[in-house]
Amino acid sequence: MERNNLYPIFLKAKNLNFLIVGGGFVAEEKLTFLLKSSPDAKVIMVSPMFRKRTIALAKKGCVTLIEDVYNKKYLEGRHIVVATTDIPEVNVQVWKDCRALSKLVNVADNPPYCDFYMGGIVTKGNVKVAISTNGKSPTTAKRLRQFFEEVIPENIDDLVKNLNKYRKTIKGDFEEKVEKLNEFTKSLVEN
Repeated sequence: MERNNLYPIFLKAKNLNFLIVGGGFVAEEKLTFLLKSSPDAKVIMVSPMFRKRTIALAKKGCVTLIEDVYNKKYLEGRHIVVATTDIPEVNVQVWKDCRALSKLVNVADNPPYCDFYMGGIVTKGNVKVAISTNGKSPTTAKRLRQFFEEVIPENIDDLVKNLNKYRKTIKGDFEEKVEKLNEFTKSLVEN
């Protein structure tokens, strides 16, 4: 059986600089999901043209639109790059340039040219669940996201805040605190 060996992390997007190469529908989709999850992300988009909805979306965030063709100079100061053009040679060049400069890169819909995938995300207050299908089925990730949006209660954030307060009152070392919190929260997963 094949296994998903991806390592999930949660990035503080406001501390990073993103570049999206492209201005079409896929670029707009990537920007939409990035800003939905991290509205304070700093993004530069480079493309000879931008969709009207992308221009409107950019005004809601910290997004700079540059009307130009891709050039390696746009990688300067960027930490994470997403290539979304409809020209495969440009996307591969972005990937090559990012590899040479040790930048994380995602070439949309082309898993061999991805250091990471942008999976399904469910956010309820401080709780965030990320879903990955190892780049095999974005539709499955979408359906799982919809499922978790339904089953995770809206008031889950109240529980998180209360457990945080409780955690601060627990005495002992790290291991003792973990044991007490595990015992306290066991009822969440029992039927």
